[in-house]
Amino acid sequence: MTLSDFIESDLDELIDDWTRYARTVSPKSGLLSEQQLRNSARDILIGIAADMREMQTDAQQKEKSFNHVPDQNSAFNKVGREHADDRQIQGFEINALVAEYRALRASVLRRWQQRCEPDANAFQEMIRFNEAVDQMVAESVRQFAQRTERIRDLFAGVLAHDLRSPIGAILNSSQVLLHDENLSPMSIRAGASLQRSAERVKSLIDDLFIFTRARLGDTLPAEFTQQDFGRICNSAAEEVRAARPDADIEVHAAGELTGLWDGARINQLIVNLLTNAVQHGCGPVRLEAVGDGQQIVLAVSNGGPGIPANALPTLFDPLTRADPPPGKNRVSSGIGLGLYICRCIAGAHRGTIDVASDATRTVFTVRIPRTPTQGR
Repeated sequence: MTLSDFIESDLDELIDDWTRYARTVSPKSGLLSEQQLRNSARDILIGIAADMREMQTDAQQKEKSFNHVPDQNSAFNKVGREHADDRQIQGFEINALVAEYRALRASVLRRWQQRCEPDANAFQEMIRFNEAVDQMVAESVRQFAQRTERIRDLFAGVLAHDLRSPIGAILNSSQVLLHDENLSPMSIRAGASLQRSAERVKSLIDDLFIFTRARLGDTLPAEFTQQDFGRICNSAAEEVRAARPDADIEVHAAGELTGLWDGARINQLIVNLLTNAVQHGCGPVRLEAVGDGQQIVLAVSNGGPGIPANALPTLFDPLTRADPPPGKNRVSSGIGLGLYICRCIAGAHRGTIDVASDATRTVFTVRIPRTPTQGR
């Protein structure tokens, strides 16, 4: 008897094994009924048996070993995804999900060994069985991880959205207080400190909100109006100088600098790059913008030790930071989203951002079209 035939003939006993083990790893608060557990096991076992009977070439087997599945939307893969969804809803952890498959594998092979005499095809049967189980595990784990990430992103997005109202109230209240002419000098200093701190918190919340929107697949919102890129550069430089009095920023703008952009977003991009350069670099920071009939090329450069080569591939990924150069403070007021936000803003303007770094100089270069709304 082939292994696939055995699975179908001993289906009830195998389902009993599965159900008993699933109960041991299920959360105490889980609401999975006996019938739900049995239905899940039945779908998986029948799917595995059907997959084992399909013809498979050596090339297809090799591709499958590298997890190159030709049809991600097949009925077989759908069973794995649905199982992951059910387990996640019931509060299973991913380790428990994988443990179920491990127990299933052991149960099937043990019972088959006890019931059937191995023949010349047994080895190949076990290979096909393990391939099918591994593919089901991979699909379930992928689905479980994707849903977990989406739930986290939704939570962070809702949190960032809901925090905007109270922080806005704090900012408005601090501004009202600072206009009170009867405040003592000490109260004025306290009010100014409160306002600066609230503005910093608002900036962090805004970054988190943009991050979650991008992760959830939303396009970064942008309102395109006629702008002067040179004016935006100077305004961004002044904003960074106000926050970092020690910053030495040189601004150079030339060429055709008017176009259709979201001024607030471009300002945010430049401020993030300048702040990054001041924090991690040494000496003057140079901000240069050059425009022609087609695009604006923005370059922010600073001196000092370069970015480690192993950090460059992930530099624009969220929640990552390169180690600061020797002598620089390792404590950052950000949460590792600054360069990721820059990439999102450049992308919303149909532009690009890249970095070049050596032992003495680091340059971030942004290229955006003068009319990014064309062809959208």
